Amino acid sequence: MADKNQARDKFGSRFGVIAAAAGSAVGLGNIWKFPYIAGIYGGAAFLFVYLAFILAIGLPVMLSELIIGRKSQRNAFGAFKVLAPGTPWKYIGILGVSAAFLILSFYGVVAGWSVQYIILSIQDGFSNRSPEQIASLFTTFTTSPIRPVILQLVFMIATGAIVIIGVKKGIEKYTKILMPLLVVILVGLAIKSVSLEGAKAGLDFLFKPDFSKLTGEGVLSALGHAFFTLSLGMGTLITYGSYIQKNNNLVRTVIEVTLADTVIAILAGIAIFPAVFAFGIEPTEGPGLIFVTLPNVFHQMPGGFLFSILFFVLLTVAALTSSISILEVVVAYFKEEFNISRKGATVLATILISMLGVLCSLSMGVLEPVKIFGLNFFDLMDWISANLLLPIGGLFIALFIGWFFGRKKVEEEVANGGKLSGALLSVFMFLVKFIAPIAIAIVLMNKVGLLNFG
Repeated sequence: MADKNQARDKFGSRFGVIAAAAGSAVGLGNIWKFPYIAGIYGGAAFLFVYLAFILAIGLPVMLSELIIGRKSQRNAFGAFKVLAPGTPWKYIGILGVSAAFLILSFYGVVAGWSVQYIILSIQDGFSNRSPEQIASLFTTFTTSPIRPVILQLVFMIATGAIVIIGVKKGIEKYTKILMPLLVVILVGLAIKSVSLEGAKAGLDFLFKPDFSKLTGEGVLSALGHAFFTLSLGMGTLITYGSYIQKNNNLVRTVIEVTLADTVIAILAGIAIFPAVFAFGIEPTEGPGLIFVTLPNVFHQMPGGFLFSILFFVLLTVAALTSSISILEVVVAYFKEEFNISRKGATVLATILISMLGVLCSLSMGVLEPVKIFGLNFFDLMDWISANLLLPIGGLFIALFIGWFFGRKKVEEEVANGGKLSGALLSVFMFLVKFIAPIAIAIVLMNKVGLLNFG
């Protein structure tokens, strides 16, 4: 095992912490999932419930992960060995490392698709094509056995190239560039989108409150997304927390990261849905929205050529800031638990994850007939991580801080040597002891089919 006294790389600035943590939270889900589910479950009505869940569950669990990381100064697995030696708590860390490994395997595949669509946009590849041809373009590409794999590997090499440099000179430096770039592009796209004739219908879809649409299923979606959007349960925030300096105000960091994540998700909705509705196209969720619906919009709108390029650059940047944080979870684990150099750990992690990613990519085409529990490799990695590893990990992280770590140690770590409001601390402990575990357990039971609020 690596020497615990070994000098540890740190984030160099408060903005660096915010950029890295927000970059981890802001990913593909903010762009292709959040705006759509907000719209179909009542717009502003959904947003109100979602923000309530962010405050009650997202913030406490995020703060819990940062506390674990900074207090232990270790990776997601090693943190529990330091804070709870000789106990089974360390296996919670393994869940996080495993989740990161599986998620990045298929996440890199989708990121490769976004790279392909940058290329297509530059080539003006959507013009003079019917909606059916644009849909066929996506299907033909994703089922190909060669090009998607090559682009996935290119994306993974780019991710590894940033992580291999280190925390301060690699992750922090590049997220401080990429996150402002992401915001600038998103604001530009949003301004363009709302200026289109007929854009009001898209804004109504997103923001007009309709409480009749806020069903039990909608509330559960708000609860689930509040948890998953902040990259909770996969070890990223424990790992990043271990690189945060002791004088950093963790409470303020958590609030700022959550605000950034939510604002960017809402901006994504403003950039996408007014344009979709302006051209009378039915909105969808997920890959269909990004790679079929939006290209159909781009080739119809004035200036759509530039709009298309900027959008897919935005999508790739969002994917990259997240993939950096996910890869770092596995790299830190290899580096510290097996005493491997950062370079060796990064190369090893990138190769292993990419190998699984190749299977995920091929499962869209030549390996599509190969099923495990009725799922191809891509869908299986997604299902295991999203439905089991993340909620179980998040549940036990909340229980660890609330019931094992305890109030006194939380206060010592969060107060930074000063005083912390007793009322604020009491609210946090109540949320992390009772509310967050119950809420996450509900999400978990729903994910595995034991509970249905439809």
